[in-house]
Amino acid sequence: MRSDKHKILVIPGPVEVRPEILDAQTEWMIGHRSTAFADLFARLQEKLKKVFLTDSRVIVIGASGTGLWEGASRNCIRDDRKALHLVGGAFSERWAEVSKANGKQVDVIAVDWGRAHTPEMVEAALKAADQPYDAVCVVHNETSTGVINPVRDIAAVVRAHTDETLVLVDSVSGFLGAEIRPDEWGLDFVLTSSQKAFGLPPGLAFASCSDRVLARARQIPYRGYYFDLIEIDASGQKNNTPSTPPISLMFAADKQLDAILAEGMESRWARHTAMRDITSGWALNRDLGLFAQEGYRSPTVTAVTNTRGFDVDTMAKFMGGKGFSMDKGYGKIKGKTFRIAHMADMQVTVLEEILSGLDEFLATV
Repeated sequence: MRSDKHKILVIPGPVEVRPEILDAQTEWMIGHRSTAFADLFARLQEKLKKVFLTDSRVIVIGASGTGLWEGASRNCIRDDRKALHLVGGAFSERWAEVSKANGKQVDVIAVDWGRAHTPEMVEAALKAADQPYDAVCVVHNETSTGVINPVRDIAAVVRAHTDETLVLVDSVSGFLGAEIRPDEWGLDFVLTSSQKAFGLPPGLAFASCSDRVLARARQIPYRGYYFDLIEIDASGQKNNTPSTPPISLMFAADKQLDAILAEGMESRWARHTAMRDITSGWALNRDLGLFAQEGYRSPTVTAVTNTRGFDVDTMAKFMGGKGFSMDKGYGKIKGKTFRIAHMADMQVTVLEEILSGLDEFLATV
């Protein structure tokens, strides 16, 4: 149901959240050391393993995805070894900076914004290194550019090269919108957050976490405190968390996971891919461009190249009058691009309404 007080979010996070999911946050509060909370945590863990397609534990913590960047770097990269970061957009750049800020040694494979990383690039870097990397860190779905990286093939190259190297994946804007299979693909740590294709409010972060990650963490004496995966896992085994969790958000996640599982992972991936194809076709048919490299275009967010040179602020204001909150591009490509987010619980009918509104705007420029 539409409201005059709210514009539908077409931005790539936070995304539009269904009213019934918002309402789930109003459950009566419970103590986080209570049996009721342990039951809630256990339900979440069971459902999260199903959507992560993993037999390992799934980390649940009150944080943004940025927090789990830091957790992954601190728990998985030893001080006397290096990590290889694949960088090709604002968020992959930022994760590499987080590793450096935590005193880690970092090598980088950098590609131009809008380009994808290939397995061949990673293989060449692994062969050129003087010792195995402790981790390869890759962003599955680069939100700033609309590029999806071939993490399955990248992981296969890493696994074929050495068993020592962990594969750490940021799937913040990919997970639950783009196919990813941590166990089958050999991904050691796959992190995401609640406000993207999960279709939840911000404030929760999740990660599938392999036994290999915990074994590495035990070799690192200074893992920090809040994101110490050993402590988080120890509490998780008791259906609890080391520190006070965002219980209201967890009630919402519990309800949303029911809906996600009812839709089914294959169907959810297919719906997002269909929306990507509709959006891409729309852009190309309007003499606009697609910023992401062909063959590597995200199913959750499309970065449209503003080849017609219109003012994106004017576009956003026009669409705001139609009840939509629009993106204006990110970082150094703001204005040169704008992003259309088609993720979470968005349906094709709503996307078509958005594109129709944009058509009305384009008719004025």
